[in-house]
Amino acid sequence: MELPLASARPSPRVAGAARPPLLFSPLKPFPLLRFPPRRPAAARLRLRLRARAAAGEAAPPGEEVFGGPRELAGVQPLVEALPPAARTAAELAVAAAAIAAGYGIGLRAGGGSRAVAVAGAAVLGAASLAGAAAVNSVVPEVAAVGLHNYVAGHDDPTNMESGEVEAIAKKYGVSTQDAAFKAELCDLYARYVYSVLPPGDEDLKGSEVQAIIKFKRALGLDDVDAANMHMEIGRRIYRERLETSDRDADMEQRRAFQKLIYVSNLVFGDQSAFLLPWKRLFGVTDSQIDIAMRENAKSLYSSQLKSIGRGLDIGTLIDVRRAQLAYKLSDEIATEMFREHAKKLVEENISSALDILKSRIPDSLTQAVEEVNIVIKFNSLLTTLSKHPQADRFARGLGPISLGGEYDHDRRADDLKILYKAYATEVLSDGIVDDEKLAPLNELRNIFGLGKREAEGILSDVKSNIYRRTLAKAFNTELASVPSKAAFLQILCEKLQFDPELASKMHEEIYRQKLQQFVADGELSKEEVEALMAFQMRLCIPQETVDAAHAEICGQLFEKVVKEAIASVDGYDADRREAVKKAAQSLNLKKEAVMAIFSKAVRKLFLSYIQRAKEAGNRIETAKELKKLISFNTVVVSELLADIKGELSPTAETEASSVTSESEGEDDEYEWESLETLRKTRPDKELKEKLRKSVQKEITLKDDIPLRDRTELYETYLMFCITGETTNVSFGTAISTKKDDSEFLMLKQLGDILGLTRKEAQDVHIKFTEKAFVQQAEVILADGKLTEAKADQLAKIQKQFGLPTENAQKIIKGITTTKLSSAIEASVARGQIGIQQVRGLKEANFQLDSLISESLRESIYRKTVEEIFSSGTGDFDEEEVYVKVPADLIISAEKAKSIVQDIAKVRLENSLVQAIALLRQKKRDNVLSSLNDLLACDTAVPASQPLSWPTPGELDDLYAIYLKSIPKPEKLSRLQYLLGISNEKANKIRDAASEGTLPIAAAEEKEELTF
Repeated sequence: MELPLASARPSPRVAGAARPPLLFSPLKPFPLLRFPPRRPAAARLRLRLRARAAAGEAAPPGEEVFGGPRELAGVQPLVEALPPAARTAAELAVAAAAIAAGYGIGLRAGGGSRAVAVAGAAVLGAASLAGAAAVNSVVPEVAAVGLHNYVAGHDDPTNMESGEVEAIAKKYGVSTQDAAFKAELCDLYARYVYSVLPPGDEDLKGSEVQAIIKFKRALGLDDVDAANMHMEIGRRIYRERLETSDRDADMEQRRAFQKLIYVSNLVFGDQSAFLLPWKRLFGVTDSQIDIAMRENAKSLYSSQLKSIGRGLDIGTLIDVRRAQLAYKLSDEIATEMFREHAKKLVEENISSALDILKSRIPDSLTQAVEEVNIVIKFNSLLTTLSKHPQADRFARGLGPISLGGEYDHDRRADDLKILYKAYATEVLSDGIVDDEKLAPLNELRNIFGLGKREAEGILSDVKSNIYRRTLAKAFNTELASVPSKAAFLQILCEKLQFDPELASKMHEEIYRQKLQQFVADGELSKEEVEALMAFQMRLCIPQETVDAAHAEICGQLFEKVVKEAIASVDGYDADRREAVKKAAQSLNLKKEAVMAIFSKAVRKLFLSYIQRAKEAGNRIETAKELKKLISFNTVVVSELLADIKGELSPTAETEASSVTSESEGEDDEYEWESLETLRKTRPDKELKEKLRKSVQKEITLKDDIPLRDRTELYETYLMFCITGETTNVSFGTAISTKKDDSEFLMLKQLGDILGLTRKEAQDVHIKFTEKAFVQQAEVILADGKLTEAKADQLAKIQKQFGLPTENAQKIIKGITTTKLSSAIEASVARGQIGIQQVRGLKEANFQLDSLISESLRESIYRKTVEEIFSSGTGDFDEEEVYVKVPADLIISAEKAKSIVQDIAKVRLENSLVQAIALLRQKKRDNVLSSLNDLLACDTAVPASQPLSWPTPGELDDLYAIYLKSIPKPEKLSRLQYLLGISNEKANKIRDAASEGTLPIAAAEEKEELTF
């Protein structure tokens, strides 16, 4: 990730402070810092210096890093020549001489005045002191030049000791903290750090941090000043980035800044957090700093991993772990990088092994296996070291390798499978499989990232090939001589750990290959049959498997001959007949297989005829196609089948089969022999003589076409037999061509081809006859009335069709019943039929469930219940309502009870309302009827509480009226409860009734007197 270099920010420190914490202000780069520009020449010099260092040559001289020696000017050579003591003595001598000279000059000039002489001495003494001060002021600069020339002239600045720098300062009598001297120290350090850091397009070598730390210690520079120099270098890189307009150069400066951050943070360690203000001065974020640290650490660690080979030396692993910690690289990243490095080593061996396999050179398989063994050994060593007691000291990432899950694993999966198969073939080549051989195979499977099923499939193929080779070697030797073939094969499978079921399938495949080879010429010789028997015995192949192989392979050849014979344009001639016989006998096929093959071919052609018949435009065309089917079966299929079977002659077989078929089901069909169409399918002797040709019945379409379709085809041809063909004549009219009874015999043959049983064909005839009779009977009975004349007419039609009397009567009854049902339903809808009429129909043996629908029967029941609840008798016969009436109407008891309860609940309250209304109208008799209806409803559905009414006096009047009618005590008591009349009030009403003082009676007498 790139680091955006923001402009340097000013330091918040006060400029006027006496001694700021940093020696140099961030806003004012130190004037002595003069970094050499990163030009191509400088880059070439850096490369040359690094090449010399890598070659073990002497370190480059300091001048190439720090510049050439500096020259002294003015009094600086004098200061350089005088040691501090001599310089001090000279300064004192010069001061004394100047004082003496000034005293003499002042004495002479002042005419011997002592005051003037002292003044002259003072003036010259002061001048000498000023000169001495001027000389001492250049001492630090001279010391700085001396330090620069010393370091620049050193063969290897990193070998300097801190005492050397102090000796230089002591030589000139200055302090290492002197401003000029310290500035030179910072300048030397900055130049060295800048020279050590590689350009942006180069990677760190790993030695930079230690070299910088060593040089810093040699200079005696404290961390604060050194950190300030790192910041100055950062500003330098930032300025270089601003000055460039090249995108590549810009990227180079960004990478250089990342390396500066990484090296600087390692140099100062934990103190870098406050010594190196990257975020404040350059605007970088914590994540960008982390990226710079991570990427440079990964680069260094990647170089370190190159020292790890397939040998995995423990010392190297420890060194790599130390390097990781020194590079500040996390364990997670280190683990991932180590695994990637190990995978690259493995992939190198895998690529080499694949190249060897594809090269087809001699011993290519052996050499490829050696490469794979190196991979397995390397993986085992990784696994072992990961479990070492001191594994914490080793490089992170030790453990078994797996190439599964890589981005290109799917692309390389085929190559890995090829290599795995080659290795397994070589390892198992001796035909023995044990745990010692399976262990590396399982390990290799994990390395290649193959699934368990994939590996098992590859091993199964390898074992299969080895088993086949071993079997081929032992077939005519050991296997032929051993007494138990099965035991020999079992031992062979156990040694190879080969699935016996797969071995059996292989035996079958070998047998099939041999059989295909032998029948290539169209027949099997005696020697070939014996050879096949030897294969069957030695390979322990079951007879069922052998039969299936012969049926499939030889059957294809036989089927081809049969199809050619059937489809021949010239017909089934002698040559075709001879070819079929030869194929049936020479291919060593069983009779069942021959028949199955022949049946399949014939049924396919039968179906083609059926398909054309279904697609025909009309019934006549359909019948013609079916007639072609019958002719094909008679002329071709029957003769071909007779030749294949080679048994009875066609005539004898036909006679035998006809006798048998006629005897079958004779009793079952006796009652239907009167059917004219069915009788015609039984040919007489004269017709039999005409149709003497045999017709096969073994091959049918029973399992190929649904029964419904077969019966429809049969019925279509039956209709054709009855109506015959139509011939168009003039004036747009058509006449039917008369047919003889031979068409019905062909109908019988069609039934045999369609696989219809006698019962199924008989049902078609019955259905057809009944349908014809129904059509004419419906015309005759259109009004639903069966008169004597109509009965005679129907009897003649019945006799004409040969329909039994029972079936004819059933049809007639069905028609009349249907007509009667419509009339009855209309009467029910008009309310003209009740329970009494229904019982009359039942006594006349009419089926009510067919005459009256369930909804209408429920309507009749509902009407009957309502009549009971409105009869005014107060009686409710549960047996009549719940048992007898539902039985007559064929209604369930539960449904009947539900209807009664619904009606009773509604009419209970309605009866009370009606009684009150009649009371107000002074219709006493009608009031009694309503109260009786109320009691009847209560009997059906007893009320759980008295009925409510806003005027209790009217309820008393109802009770008084009912009491006056002298009812049964239980009814009177129930009415008292329903009307909510207390016993006390009821007694008063009864007493008043006894005395004749009932209010309702007095009112009635008064009304009578009025009139």
